[in-house]
Amino acid sequence: MSHAVELAGIGMSFGTTRAVSDVSFKVAAGEFFSILGPSGCGKTTILRMIAGFIEPTEGRVLIGDQDMKGLGPNQRPTAMIFQSLALFPLMSVRDNIAFGLEARGVGRAARRAKADDLLRLIALEGYGDRMPGELSGGQRQRVAIARALAVEPGVLLLDEPLSALDLKLRQHMRAELRALQKRTGVSFIYITHDQSEALAMSDRVAVMSAGLLQQVATPRQLYDNPATSFVARFVGETNAISGRIAAVEGGRAQIDTALGALTGRAGQGAAPGAQGTIYIRPEAMMPGSTANPLDARIERVDFEGAFALVHGRFADGAALAASVPSTRLADAPAPGAEARFGFAPEHAVVLADA
Repeated sequence: MSHAVELAGIGMSFGTTRAVSDVSFKVAAGEFFSILGPSGCGKTTILRMIAGFIEPTEGRVLIGDQDMKGLGPNQRPTAMIFQSLALFPLMSVRDNIAFGLEARGVGRAARRAKADDLLRLIALEGYGDRMPGELSGGQRQRVAIARALAVEPGVLLLDEPLSALDLKLRQHMRAELRALQKRTGVSFIYITHDQSEALAMSDRVAVMSAGLLQQVATPRQLYDNPATSFVARFVGETNAISGRIAAVEGGRAQIDTALGALTGRAGQGAAPGAQGTIYIRPEAMMPGSTANPLDARIERVDFEGAFALVHGRFADGAALAASVPSTRLADAPAPGAEARFGFAPEHAVVLADA
C-alpha cells in the first residue's frame, strides 16, 4: 500500500550550520514528487530525514499519518536508492534483488519467485543469473529499483539516481522510471538538480534554495507561474529585466525599466512602487513584434535542431535569449545585427524582488 508523506515545519541544523528551515509539504499516495534545487540547498538532507538516517532538529515527518520520530530506516515503510546504486558486485542480479527479502527472513523459493516477478516488471526477464558487471548502466539502474521495490515500500526515495548516466540514457531512464512508478503505484520522492528531469517526470515539484522551500507546484505551474525570482531564474531559461513596478490592475502589472515601460501578468508580491523584475521565456520573445518592444544587438545564433537560440544584449546590458523554431529560421536575425523583439503581456510575469 502506498503511504502519503507529510513534512510539518521540519528544520535541520548541523552545529551552527542551518541546512533546512521550516519546510512543509505533503506527498500524495501514488504521486511522483520531485525535490529540485542546486547543490547544497538541503534536498538530500530532507530525503535523509524522511528515510530516518537523521532526525530533524524540529518539526515532524509523517508517513501514512504516523509520526516517524524515533523510528530508524528499517522501521519505516520506505526504501532508498542512492546515486551510487550500491549493487553487490559478487551477487547475481536475482540475489541482489532478493537481498532485502532474505534479511527479513523470507524463504528461498518465495525470494526467487518475487525476484523473477520483479525482473519481468523491469523488462530484464532472463537476466537473473548475470552479475551486475555484465549489465549496462541503465540495466543496473533498473536492478537497483527492483531491489528497492522487493520489500514493498510505501515510499521509494531516489537520490539523483540518473546523474552518472550519459544524456541519451538519462532521457531513456526518465521515461522508464515514470512508467514504472505508474505501474507500481508506489509514491516516489525524487531528488535532482536537473530541472529537465523534474519537469519531465513529476506530478509535482518542490523547489529548494539555501534550505528554504520556494514553491511546490506542477511542472507547468512552476514554468508558467513562478512564485519567486529564484524559481523564475532556476526553472528554465528566462529573460530578466529589472525596474520599478508602476501599476497593478486587472491581473497585470506595468514595470518601468531602463528599456521602457513593459507589461506582464502580476505575480506574487507585485505592488506599485516596489522594485521588481519582469521574466519572459525565450519562446515568448517574438522577432519583429510590436507588443512590449525591445531592441537588442545580436551576439550569436545557436542552432539546436528543433530550434535556434538567439543570444544578444539589450541597451542596458541585460542578456537576451530568444527561441526561434527551425521552421522559422529565416526570421532569426544575424549576429551583429540590431533587432527588435516583443512579447505578449500574458506570456510574461512581473515579480517583486526579494
